[in-house]
Amino acid sequence: MNLTQMHERLRLELLRRIQRGTLSVSLLARQTGFAQGHLSNFLHSRRQLSLVDRILAAQHMTAADLLPATGRAADLTIGAERSSVPIVSHAAALFEPLLRPSAAQGMLYLPAGALQSIRPRGPVTRRAWERFVAVRIPAADALAMEPLILPEALVLIDRHYNSLAPYRPNRPNLYAVRHGSHLTLRYVDFILNCLVLRPHNIAFPVDLIAMDPGESPSDLLAGRITLILNDL
Repeated sequence: MNLTQMHERLRLELLRRIQRGTLSVSLLARQTGFAQGHLSNFLHSRRQLSLVDRILAAQHMTAADLLPATGRAADLTIGAERSSVPIVSHAAALFEPLLRPSAAQGMLYLPAGALQSIRPRGPVTRRAWERFVAVRIPAADALAMEPLILPEALVLIDRHYNSLAPYRPNRPNLYAVRHGSHLTLRYVDFILNCLVLRPHNIAFPVDLIAMDPGESPSDLLAGRITLILNDL
């Protein structure tokens, strides 16, 4: 990758963060010391930056994060030899189709072939996403799903399964759902153009998410929960 290509990948990554609401030009200016006009020109491809390292450091990125994720999106099957899944933040699980190397907070190791027989189901467009990720569930988010999910549990998300069709007959799927910008775990129904989010703990309320025009339930389903590990 040459310097021009690195600048372009950095520009696209910054625009993605701005569009997601986790970054603004003013915040980036404060973090890096660049003038807002200078940064705006860079983001609109009107000039390059001379101090790329300063922006990478401010955004907790490395040059490796700008390299292409070779082959990961194209690999739509899980081989018998694969036995590890990245543990990532909730935001990465929701919004990052291909995970940057620095996005992995750790690895969840599974028996060889454990993922091979899991069936995907959902829009073809989702198949371009890196399929399996794990996230840790803090105590505040686990309360509505107790005792099925306990504080600090690890859950495995299949991001290629964002259909409301049952995986097994007569058993509800548990999903990771995008609720605003937050990841929440719930059983899900679709009634009168609303997603109905049902907790496991009946002491907590049922939530409704109204679909925007042109939006479908699969847009809000990050994936099906395929494994829950409470004792880690």
